[in-house]
Amino acid sequence: MDSPINKEFWDSKYLNHETGWDLNQVSPPIKTYFEQITNKDLKILIPGGGNSHEAEYLFRQGFKNVTVLDISRQPLLNLKKRLPQFPDSQLLHQDFFQLNNSYDLVVEQTFFCALDPKLRQRYVDKMHEILAPKGKIIGLLFDAPLNTEHPPFGGNKKEYTSLFSTKFEIKNMDPAYNSIAPRLGKEVFINFIKK
Repeated sequence: MDSPINKEFWDSKYLNHETGWDLNQVSPPIKTYFEQITNKDLKILIPGGGNSHEAEYLFRQGFKNVTVLDISRQPLLNLKKRLPQFPDSQLLHQDFFQLNNSYDLVVEQTFFCALDPKLRQRYVDKMHEILAPKGKIIGLLFDAPLNTEHPPFGGNKKEYTSLFSTKFEIKNMDPAYNSIAPRLGKEVFINFIKK
């Protein structure tokens, strides 16, 4: 049986304005990481990007190779409305697991926790496949149990280490010191490098 967490599930969330995960800003730990990137030519992917304040921030900072992917069209339209000059070719309305492009950096911001946990190994394999040599996944993962029947699905550092370490060097997986208040103590900042 297919997971109920599909395109229709996410479309209804956006149409009904049930987007509690949307911070209406760049997540502070991710913004801190962005501020130290000097190579603005990096090919960056934000999968499950949603309204993608991260993409908007990067684009306004001069990063022109930023791609946002989402299974729901509405958040891509929302980004385009806020930032009309964002290239249509860099807004991908598709399933992440069907992606065939290559990237230097993937930004993880509430995508992993939105996927059915049964897909986590596929996520790791696909990330490894689409990243260029020495490519990175950076961002946030929840370090809390959260939900078992619907997103967001939680996890913990031990599980993540076991899951990612076969294909990635775990450079960082530390408690995020600058999370937004409701998530403080529940997020780890990750920096995983493709082996």
